[in-house]
Amino acid sequence: MFNHPDYDGHESVLFAHDAATGLRAIVAVHSSLLGPAFGGCRMRPYPDEAQALADVLRLARGMTCKAAICGLPYGGGKSVILGDPRTHKTPELLRAMGRVVQSLGGRYIIADDVGTTLDDLAVMRAATSYTAATTPAARQPLGVTAYGVLMAIEAAAAQVLGSHDLAGVRVAVQGLGNVGLPLCRYLHERGAALVVADMDPARTAAAETGFGARVTAPEAIYEQEVEIFAPCALGAVLDDETIPRLRCWLVCGGANNQLALARHDAMLAARGITFVPDYLANAGGVIDFYQETIDDRPEAVLASVERIRGITADVLAQAAATGETPLAVADRIVHLRLTAAAARYRMA
Repeated sequence: MFNHPDYDGHESVLFAHDAATGLRAIVAVHSSLLGPAFGGCRMRPYPDEAQALADVLRLARGMTCKAAICGLPYGGGKSVILGDPRTHKTPELLRAMGRVVQSLGGRYIIADDVGTTLDDLAVMRAATSYTAATTPAARQPLGVTAYGVLMAIEAAAAQVLGSHDLAGVRVAVQGLGNVGLPLCRYLHERGAALVVADMDPARTAAAETGFGARVTAPEAIYEQEVEIFAPCALGAVLDDETIPRLRCWLVCGGANNQLALARHDAMLAARGITFVPDYLANAGGVIDFYQETIDDRPEAVLASVERIRGITADVLAQAAATGETPLAVADRIVHLRLTAAAARYRMA
C-alpha cells in the first residue's frame, strides 16, 4: 500500500465490506490538515479492485488540492463503491455506506459523485450525519461544478485567447453528464460554438437540439479544430496517444485527474497548449458545500463559485511571469498552504 504509485501520504485508507448488502467500498482520507476531509462517493463497476484503489487515492488527493487552492477549511477525501449503480444500488447498501462514514466520526464528509445522487445522500443520512446537501436549498441541482468550469474558461480565455468573451469561440466538450451538459448550456448562452461527444446518444441529441452543438464520435473529439477542449467525462484522458491529436490552445474541463501521468502536463506545454489545473476548474462542488453553511440560496452559491475565475486568473498570471505551467504554480500554492497548516498543527 505505501509503495502504491498513487499513494501520496494519505492519512488513512479504509476497506469496508457488508455481507448482508454486498457493499464493497474504499474510503480514502488524503489530508485533514485544513479541516475534515470532504469528497464524493463514486459508484462504478470497476474491472478490478486495483483500479478502484488507484481511483480513490487519486481522487482524494484531488479533493485536498481543490479545498486548498480555494482557501476552504476542508481536507480531501473520497470514497468508491464497487458495483454497477444501475443494478447493485439498494437503500440497504446505501445505509450500509452511511454506517461506514459514521464510523469515521466526522473525519470524512460524503457527497454525491459519478454513480450516486443527492437522493442517495438522503438515504445515507438515516445512518450518518456526515453528508453534503443537508439543507432543502442545497438538495436542488444547481450545476455548480459546470458554473465553476465556465468561470475558469472565461479567465483562461482572457489570458490565452485575448478576451473573456466566448462569442464564436469553438469548444469541444467531452462527456455530457452532470457537468458536461450544464456546461454546454452556459457556453451556448455566451455564444460559443459547440462540438460534443458522449457514449449516450440521448445526451448528444439533447446538446444538438438544445444548444446547436455539432455531434462527433467519442474517439474523434480529440481531433476537433477548436480553441478550447473541455474534458468532462472520466479521468486520465490526456496521455501519450491523445495529446498529439489535440487541435486546441486551451484545455479546461470538469473531469477529475485529466492527466494520465504527471509528465503529461509538460507534454501539453511543449505543444503550446495551456492546461488549467482540473482541481481548480472543477472545485465548484466543494465551494458549494462551504457556502451551504453560510447562505445556501442559489444566487449566493453561484456568486461564491465565481471566485474560481479570479483564482484561475492569478494562477495563469503567475505561470506567465515565471515560465512555469499553471499546474506547477497551483501545486506550489497548495503545498505552501498545507505546509503552513502542518506547522500550526505542530505548534498547537
